[in-house]
Amino acid sequence: MSRPRTSKILIGLTSHGDLAGLRPTGYYLSEVAHPWRVFSDAGYTVDLVSTKGGEPPVDVVDLSDRIQRAFTEDPQMQRKVRATPRFSDIDSGDYDAVLFAGGHGTMWDFPNDEGLARVCKDIYESGGVVAAVCHGPAALVGVTMSDGRPLVEGKQVAVFTDAEESAVGLAQAVPFLLQTRLEELGAKHTCAPNFEPHVVSDQRLVTGQNPASATGVAQAVLAALAASVDR
Repeated sequence: MSRPRTSKILIGLTSHGDLAGLRPTGYYLSEVAHPWRVFSDAGYTVDLVSTKGGEPPVDVVDLSDRIQRAFTEDPQMQRKVRATPRFSDIDSGDYDAVLFAGGHGTMWDFPNDEGLARVCKDIYESGGVVAAVCHGPAALVGVTMSDGRPLVEGKQVAVFTDAEESAVGLAQAVPFLLQTRLEELGAKHTCAPNFEPHVVSDQRLVTGQNPASATGVAQAVLAALAASVDR
C-alpha cells in the first residue's frame, strides 16, 4: 500500500468530561504534549480533533513538565485546542497518521463515534499509521475494516491494563475494561508491570500502555512511517 505523504499527523481527543459522576475527566495533557513535541521536532504539522469539536476537557496537567508547559504556551497549538473540529469533519487523506490520546473520557465517547471509526479505518487502509496510548485504544473498539474484521484482530496491542484500572480504583467506574474488551475482539494483549512504559508496533498499529508510554508511542509512529516509505 502507498499513499501521498502529507507530513501531517492528527491527534484525537475525548470530549467526555465526567468520570461516572466521581470527578471531572478528559484527555491527559502529557499524552498530547509529548507526542506533539516528537512529531514537531521531526518536521510534522500536528492537528487536533475531538468527538464533539470545540475545546475539549483536559485532565491531569503538570506544568512542571517543560514539554506540557511548552504546549500550553505555543500560540498555534492553543488556537487548535480551543477550536478542534469533529472527527466527522476530517478528511483522512490529509494525514499520514492518527494518534488517539488517552484520559478516562475516551472510554465513553471513542468507541461509538462513527466519524472517528471512519478516519481510523481510512488512514489505516490507505497505508497510514494508527496509534493510541493508555485509554486512547478505546478508539479501536469500534473500528472495523472493509473485510468486516476488527482492526485489532490478531494484532499485538498495549493498553491501560485491567490491573492498572484496579490499581487506580476505577475498575467499577469505567463502562468496560479496555484490555478485556480488546482481547474479546481478537487482540493479543501484552504488558509491562503497572505504570511502566510499554509500546507495541504491529502492522502499522502502534499502541502504548499508559502515560509513561506516550513519547515511545510517538517515536514508534515515526519509525512505522519511515518503514512504510522504505517498502
